[in-house]
Amino acid sequence: MEKLVACVQKRPDALCRLICFPWSGGGTSYFAEWGKLFNNSIEVFCIRLPGRETRLGEPFAKDMASVVNEVTSVLLKELKEKPFAFFGHSLGTYTSFAVALHLKEKYGLEPVHLFMSAAHAPNSAALVPLKNTVVPDDNNEFLACMGILGGNYELPRNENLRRNIALTSREDIRLFQTFSFEKAEMNIPFSCDVTYFSASDDKMYDVQGWRELTSGDTSFYELPGDHFYLLKPDNESFLIKHITRCIENASL
Repeated sequence: MEKLVACVQKRPDALCRLICFPWSGGGTSYFAEWGKLFNNSIEVFCIRLPGRETRLGEPFAKDMASVVNEVTSVLLKELKEKPFAFFGHSLGTYTSFAVALHLKEKYGLEPVHLFMSAAHAPNSAALVPLKNTVVPDDNNEFLACMGILGGNYELPRNENLRRNIALTSREDIRLFQTFSFEKAEMNIPFSCDVTYFSASDDKMYDVQGWRELTSGDTSFYELPGDHFYLLKPDNESFLIKHITRCIENASL
């Protein structure tokens, strides 16, 4: 499990696990540290995709199905033993949603809460042009178009770092483009509560689409900042407090 999951603060007696899924090009360094910020009732796992960090020598995941299968097979025992919630940011929204959908359909398991951030709703028509965008092979061209795909953050000046970010992000966007979801007309996939977080300066997203995906409550919060609003200390503090409150109020 250590290959797939980063957990810097083990809490075997926690009531619930919060499993975090990082953004395109991201690793585990940010979300893994959340483990130190939550109280003893919540243990934080962060998913590490192949092709980065300790999995640098592995080939990148080629499609969403392979990611879903790995996460499910490795974590199934842990997901069965105690309640869990998902947090996904940007690409992580789609990864976590795909995993949650598979768990519900195949095993009857469901998160106590889905926390989704900075992404179109999976049933949004806005996904179509993004999935059909041609991803440039040239690093400079790719980095220039990242803003179109929701990656508007300041890039390092170091050429090697820029090259690595471009490589990982490009493969992750290609992974995103294999994500597929079609909501059946009468089928509501989830019954858990869903909270969606967005940024004031980010692109407008079809946030209301989340209401169609659960019979539980849906809540929406707009926080100040850009696509990576959660890196701001005040916003991070809000997220930690809100997620804690939602999990502790769930019927665990």
